Amino acid sequence: MAEISRGERRKGLVNGFAAYGMWGLVPLFWPLLKPAGALEILAHRMVWSLAFVAVALAFVRRWAWAGELLRQPRRLALVTVAAAVITVNWGVYIWAVNSGHVVEASLGYFINPLVTIAMGVLLLKERLRPAQWTAVGVGFAAVVVLTVGYGQPPWISLVLAFSFATYGLVKKKVNLGGVESLAAETAIQFLPALGYLLWLAGHGESSFVNDGAGHAALLASTGIVTALPLVCFGAAAIRVPLSTLGLLQYLAPVFQFLLGILYFHEAMPAERWAGFALVWVALALLTWDALRTAHRSARALAAAAAARPVTVAAETPRSQV
Repeated sequence: MAEISRGERRKGLVNGFAAYGMWGLVPLFWPLLKPAGALEILAHRMVWSLAFVAVALAFVRRWAWAGELLRQPRRLALVTVAAAVITVNWGVYIWAVNSGHVVEASLGYFINPLVTIAMGVLLLKERLRPAQWTAVGVGFAAVVVLTVGYGQPPWISLVLAFSFATYGLVKKKVNLGGVESLAAETAIQFLPALGYLLWLAGHGESSFVNDGAGHAALLASTGIVTALPLVCFGAAAIRVPLSTLGLLQYLAPVFQFLLGILYFHEAMPAERWAGFALVWVALALLTWDALRTAHRSARALAAAAAARPVTVAAETPRSQV
């Protein structure tokens, strides 16, 4: 059993690296879809993602959740909110990458954990540990420094961070699996997205129609690019501890940041380096605090498990008397 468990953990790590690696390298993909604009790419992503996950769900015959969801208006409303928020996130991210703002987009996913914690305090009345308060404070200072560096607030980063944090909060309340959630959200997005694509085609402005079979195939592959990392993430989430997933999540913005500097050659003046450095300090504090808390919890559980047989052994003679 221990050997099987180690094998499962290895499989989970491989899937985790694959998921976050694909999310980190996706800035290389969106520019390939030009001359399609961000809105057209976004609409294709919605349409083809639904097609991909529908085929996947039909293959495994996993449809019971859909009927349950339709009978629960509150959950369906939350899925609609999730679909709207992730539409904003996807659209801004695609536009940012194809407009030369890969570094600023990566910052959005660096600060996302800080925004998630702040929203937990403001909306869910969660209590933070001192290290978490310090991390949030350092993150706020980083945004101030970056505002000075950019000459304005880093709107792309903030929109990406807040939209994804909101999306995570809503998904937590919906409590659907990754593939099922994507299917539900893209089903809601499908008709507006398809209507927009038909409108483009009717006005002769569809790059899917006008730019050849190769370009059309690339646009259709947005469904795979969207769903495949999610499938790998789902496989990782059930096999590795949350603390490990928490560390792996930083792979994506690290890859994006490196691509922005080394491949897309985006400018990084000193004040931006200073802002990013503060963000990384905040994330290091969060990671240290999370690992310390997980270690303490594990020790407490181990101590409780070790004490339990002693208690039973001490009580057994009295029960036999």
